[in-house]
Amino acid sequence: MKKLMAANWKMYKTAADAEKTARELVEATDNLPEDREVMVFPPFTAIAGVVEAFAGNENFIVGGQNCYPADEGAFTGEISPRMLLDLGCRSVLTGHSERRHILGESDEFVGKKTAFALRSGLHTVLCIGETLEEREAGALTDVLSRQLKAGLAELDNGVNQEMFSVAYEPVWAIGTGKTAGPPEILEAHGIVRNILSDLLPKTGKNIRILYGGSVKPANIGEIITLDNVEGVLVGGASLQADSFSQIVLG
Repeated sequence: MKKLMAANWKMYKTAADAEKTARELVEATDNLPEDREVMVFPPFTAIAGVVEAFAGNENFIVGGQNCYPADEGAFTGEISPRMLLDLGCRSVLTGHSERRHILGESDEFVGKKTAFALRSGLHTVLCIGETLEEREAGALTDVLSRQLKAGLAELDNGVNQEMFSVAYEPVWAIGTGKTAGPPEILEAHGIVRNILSDLLPKTGKNIRILYGGSVKPANIGEIITLDNVEGVLVGGASLQADSFSQIVLG
């Protein structure tokens, strides 16, 4: 299975800026290895331009940073999977730590969104991870287990391994400059793999697990070769085509 190199542009870039960066990224990764797949999550206002910039490149996928678990309705400010698909998106993020900790999304609500997005036909990347307080309290396994169980609770028929990924993001390492070292990543990803294998006996061993947390060109070579790391979810270092292309090719 290909390594999934994903970029979360969060609340950055105008439509024009995003399209420019996307075109630069395609040029900078002209010799994309066969074992790499690129996924970019721009702001909603920039999706159309990034889709256009990636047109004709099957290994470059555009996704939404969030969605609401309904096709339509009186949900001011929200966006549906059907709307994302209509724009040309093929994927979506659910459960990002900023949605959980800043905007108050519960584990249960994340689970509803995850199931609805998958049923709608979007490749869904479920984000999970612990805070510094939870890690120091020795609750790593409990937190990851709780988030994964809730995230998959409404998937009665399991999950297609080609359409689902999990991104482990230690909250304490996002945008802080701190990075979990190989021992911490190996431990967390091993825990995630075991939980997935228990919850999804048929596909859990093959679902891609991404690492997210201050990934940079300088550390990608070490991270991407670790066991149970099938890709990365990159924030700040993905905002410039030069740095993200080094990560993609690293």
